[in-house]
Amino acid sequence: MTSLVVDDLTVSYRSGDYEVRPLDGFGMQAQDGELVLLLGPSGCGKTTLLSCLSGILRPGSGSIRAAGTEVTLLEGPQLTAYRRSTVGVVFQAFNLVPSLTALENVAAPLWGAGVRRAAARERAAELLERVSMADRAKHRPGDLSGGQQQRVAIARALAHDPPILLADEPTAHLDYLQVEGVLSLLRGLATAGRVVVVATHDDRMLPLADRVVDLTARTDEAPADPVVKLKAGTELFHQGERGSRVYVVESGEIELVRVKANGAEELLHVAERGEYFGELAPLLGFPRAATARARTAARVRGYDVAEFRALVGKDGVARVLGRAHR
Repeated sequence: MTSLVVDDLTVSYRSGDYEVRPLDGFGMQAQDGELVLLLGPSGCGKTTLLSCLSGILRPGSGSIRAAGTEVTLLEGPQLTAYRRSTVGVVFQAFNLVPSLTALENVAAPLWGAGVRRAAARERAAELLERVSMADRAKHRPGDLSGGQQQRVAIARALAHDPPILLADEPTAHLDYLQVEGVLSLLRGLATAGRVVVVATHDDRMLPLADRVVDLTARTDEAPADPVVKLKAGTELFHQGERGSRVYVVESGEIELVRVKANGAEELLHVAERGEYFGELAPLLGFPRAATARARTAARVRGYDVAEFRALVGKDGVARVLGRAHR
């Protein structure tokens, strides 16, 4: 039986002087026959995770076990074999070869693996039939609609009958008339012997999923009392965490610091009475871009997204709250 287990996965890279962690201690699992949605806005780490699952990107730490294989330990020929036979990838931009017909695009991975041309074409024809594209086998990508190109891309990803199928925003370039067919096709591919993982921000897929992994899930717990009292030096939240609350300083000072790639801290701002901070994480689903720490003894009040939006809609709130900071 096919399964997928991700444990404590961390990916980081440099962006200028800073270290960015799209995934930090991430974990998930999927069982045989499941359609799993990776849900969240652009920039939350969905494509990064798919790149790790497909063996394209090696994480800094953590474990990925896909169909009985520890992916993070693979190198050389073993990694090539995994990419070829264990995992199939459906790219957001289709990535079809413009000069090849639909049938030739599907057959190409088989030819690359040394399968005889006749056998590869026969297999490609079967797969195009499976995705309802048999009548477009001789058409090139430029003569196909977005939905048709996506179906050909799915057929190509199935060339080696992989137990893990990954799709990155498969409905991103489709109009509403084309979406239904692609969604039904992906749902039908999640059967015994295969796990289908789809990265999307399209909530139309939610009813079809067996499991939903929200990459914007919050990690800070909202206290029963929205007022938080902090001693000097105490952290309110840490850079890289997910956040559900926006804070307003009622007394004292809160310093917002960002850690650079070399480990040094950069002071971004000192928030004083009446200023708010921490809004981008809950509003946009981003990780916290800085650490908030009490510079002096301080008191802050937390607001959830609905409360904060109501607050900033009131007359004069800009004068009360001051500048916005992450």
